[in-house]
Amino acid sequence: MPHWLSLFSGIMSESPHSRRTAPPYRPEMMRVVEQQREVSPELEREEKIQGFYGWHERGYLPHRDEPGLTQFVTFRLADSLPAAQQDEWEKLLKIEDDRERRIQLEAWLDLGHGTCHLKDSRVAEIVASAMKKFDGTRYRLHAWTVMPNHVHVLFETFEVPMRKILQQWKGSTARVANTLLGLQSAFWQGDYWDTFMRDADHQDRTIRYIRNNPVKAGLASDWKAWPWTYVHEDQ
Repeated sequence: MPHWLSLFSGIMSESPHSRRTAPPYRPEMMRVVEQQREVSPELEREEKIQGFYGWHERGYLPHRDEPGLTQFVTFRLADSLPAAQQDEWEKLLKIEDDRERRIQLEAWLDLGHGTCHLKDSRVAEIVASAMKKFDGTRYRLHAWTVMPNHVHVLFETFEVPMRKILQQWKGSTARVANTLLGLQSAFWQGDYWDTFMRDADHQDRTIRYIRNNPVKAGLASDWKAWPWTYVHEDQ
């Protein structure tokens, strides 16, 4: 096992370099979450004990975290949004339609801003290994792709909340990647984008998007030629 990959083994806590300041106060987002809670079934006591929050927010984006949901998550590198373009991020948050917001987000990410550390095959392997580590036990992977400055992953939750799964992936990989690259800065952006699958058609369209994202971004002529894409054989 390569030295950089052996560093990954057993590291499950958040990297100190990936900690962020307190999230912003967004009353409008709090109202959206409260409205969703009013029309959604209340979580069972056992689900709450397991750490599921249902509809919630942390100042950046609304999330729905419940057992049994299949989630499409996008998380990105900390420098994928240049400081000079922070206003673009604010505009994304103000788009009410979830699909339109994601289309704008993906188009912007595919421009390849930042250092794009995930183009380094060693770093991409670190991320891929983290996602595969508990596949079938803590969650089920349906599809994923590692892009130069962000990651898309579609997975079904079991008894571990989505936020804890993301904490594991981001925390462990940030520490190992920073050690490998000789960095002492935040590696991942603090929050993530998630959309739960409403039905089978929604899931099929999402898998096609994940599979074709490297082709659309000009990274490969065929999705199977991009080494950092996975689609479960049953899909």
